Amino acid sequence: MRRPGRAERPSRAGQQPRAGRPRRRGLSGTLPATLRGRLALLALVTTVLWVALLTAAFNVALHEILRRQADDLLRTRAAAVAATVDIRADGTIAVREPGDDGALDSGIWIYRGAHVVERPAAPEPLQRRADALAGKGTRFADTSTPRSTRLYAMPLGGGGVQVATVVAAASLEPYLLTARSALAGSLGLALLLVGGVYLVTRMVIGRALRPVSTMSDQASRWSRYGAAQRFGAREARPAELAALAANLDQLLDRQAAVLRHEQQFTAELSHELRNPLARITAETDWLTARPRTADQSRSSHQAIAAAATQMAQICRTLLSEARQPSAAAAGRCAALDVARAVADRSRAEHPEAPPVTASGEPVDVGVTPELLERVLAPLLDNARRYAARAIALECVRLPDGARVFVADDGPGVPAEHAEAVFEAGRRFGSETDAHDGAGLGLPLARRLARAAGGDITLVPAPRGARFQVTLPPG
Repeated sequence: MRRPGRAERPSRAGQQPRAGRPRRRGLSGTLPATLRGRLALLALVTTVLWVALLTAAFNVALHEILRRQADDLLRTRAAAVAATVDIRADGTIAVREPGDDGALDSGIWIYRGAHVVERPAAPEPLQRRADALAGKGTRFADTSTPRSTRLYAMPLGGGGVQVATVVAAASLEPYLLTARSALAGSLGLALLLVGGVYLVTRMVIGRALRPVSTMSDQASRWSRYGAAQRFGAREARPAELAALAANLDQLLDRQAAVLRHEQQFTAELSHELRNPLARITAETDWLTARPRTADQSRSSHQAIAAAATQMAQICRTLLSEARQPSAAAAGRCAALDVARAVADRSRAEHPEAPPVTASGEPVDVGVTPELLERVLAPLLDNARRYAARAIALECVRLPDGARVFVADDGPGVPAEHAEAVFEAGRRFGSETDAHDGAGLGLPLARRLARAAGGDITLVPAPRGARFQVTLPPG
C-alpha cells in the first residue's frame, strides 16, 4: 500500500537530478579545449607563481630595510641626546642645553633611574610606554596608540651600572606609507606583467603551432583524396616539426598502403567472381532464349546454384583472409582430393579446354579445402589459356609439408619473368594473346599461399610453364 502524504518517487530511468546538486566535472572539463589555450594557461600559472613569489620577497625585503632605517634614526637621535647628558660622581645628571635643541627635544625622554627628567608633550599611552622602558637596558618597543610609533631606549652610566636612560620615539607613518605605496606599485606591476606575459605567450604559442595546424590540414586533405604528396625533409624546418612531418609521412604511407590493399582486394574479389558470374549469366541467357525441357531446365538450375555456391565460397574465403591474414591457414585437408575436385570441376565447366588431370601421393596439408581451391584456381585459369593439349596437377609429399605442381604444355614463361608474373596488373604470357585477364590471379594465389604459411614459385620445366605450390603440413 502507498503511504499517504508521501509523493511518488520517479523511476530510475526517468529520474531527474536533484535541484541544487552540482554535477561532477572532471579536471579536463575546466581546461581550455585547445593546445594553445592549455600552454598559455600553464605559462600564466607559472608566471603568477613566480611574480607572486618575487613580489612577496620584494615587499618583505623593503619592510626590513625601512625598519632598519627607522632603528638607525632612533639610535642617532638617542646618541645625540646622550652626548648632552653629563653623569656626575654623586650619581646625579646634568643636561646641557644646546643653542637649537628643538629637533632633539621632539620625541625624547631623559630618565634618572625611573624618574623622568625631561619629557616631551606626548599622549598618555605613549608616555606610559616610554616609562616602561626606563632603566631596562637597550631595547626597542612599538605602539599603535594613538598612531604607529617606535621607541628606543639607550642606557647611560658607568662601571656596569645604568644611571640614566634616553628614550627616543619616531613615527612609523612615513615608513608604512612607503611600504604601502611600494606594495600597491608592485601589485600593479605584477598584474601588468602577468597580463602581458599571457598575451605574448598566446601569440607566440599560436605562431609556433600554426605550422602544426597547417601540416595537419594538409595531411587531412592528402589522406582524404589519396594524394601522393608528402612533407619530406627540409633543412629550414625545426627539429620538432621535422619529426612531426616524418611521422605524418609514415601515417600517410600506411594509409596509402591500406587504400592500395583495399583496391587490390576489390579487384581480386571481382576477378575471382567473374567466372561463376559469367556461368550464371550464360545459363540464364540459355534458359530465356527459347523454351527448354524439364531436364534441361533442371540442369541449368543446378549449374546456376553451383555457380552461386562457388561465389559464396569465394567471398567467405577471401573475406576471411582479408580480415585475419595470419589465421587464414588454420585448417586441414587432403591435397590430392582437393586437386582432383578442382580438376573435375574444370573439365565440367570448360569442356572445350585441354583436359586437367590430377595425380600424386595422398598427403594432408594445413589449410582449408576452400583456401586451397582458391590458390589452385588462378593457376588453372592461366594454364587453360596457354595449354596446347593437357594440364597436369601433381601432389608430392615432403617431410615438412607438401607440394602441388600445376603444369601445362604451352609456350611457357621466360626465366627473366619468373617473378614479374606475380606482380599485380602484369599479363601472364605474350602481350598479344588477346585474353581478357586483368593480371590479378597469380598475385592473389601467391598472397593466399603465403598467408597460409606456404608459397608459389615458377620452376623450370622442359616444356610449358610449371608452378610449384608449397603448403604447410597438416
